[in-house]
Amino acid sequence: MTLSIAWEAFDSLSPSNLHSVLNLRQRVFVVEQKCADLDADEFDRLSFHGIGRDETGDVVAVARILPPHTKQQEASIGRIAVAEHVRRFGYGRALVAAAVREVRRRYPNSVVHIDAQRYLEQFYSSLGFVRFGEPFYEDGIPHIPMKLSDQSRPGIV
Repeated sequence: MTLSIAWEAFDSLSPSNLHSVLNLRQRVFVVEQKCADLDADEFDRLSFHGIGRDETGDVVAVARILPPHTKQQEASIGRIAVAEHVRRFGYGRALVAAAVREVRRRYPNSVVHIDAQRYLEQFYSSLGFVRFGEPFYEDGIPHIPMKLSDQSRPGIV
């Protein structure tokens, strides 16, 4: 199973792609995780959105990249979501790797930041991210700030 990922600025998203991105994020963050907080936010307009499609062309994975000095001092990756029915295929790992490559391409001097849901700390650690701060709550869900541990190593890319 392969995942094809394309990155688009918010203003370049077609209505269909925007719907697919927001629909998947809502299914994961609002329905599955029972988080009644607003998923679409002011940072979406400032972000580059990764849209991952499977072999049939269905959108099954999404993420967004925020430029440095928007939400964090560094470039950050967020709103990472993979459709439940394809989680066993490694799409999450492929999506994060693609996001790191895209951050390095767009912002070569930036550290890669992620605010990970706490239960996913081990997953992100396996990709080279390390905790650098105290846990916090966002939308009622425990998170931890993480950074890619060694910007110079190929890591997950």
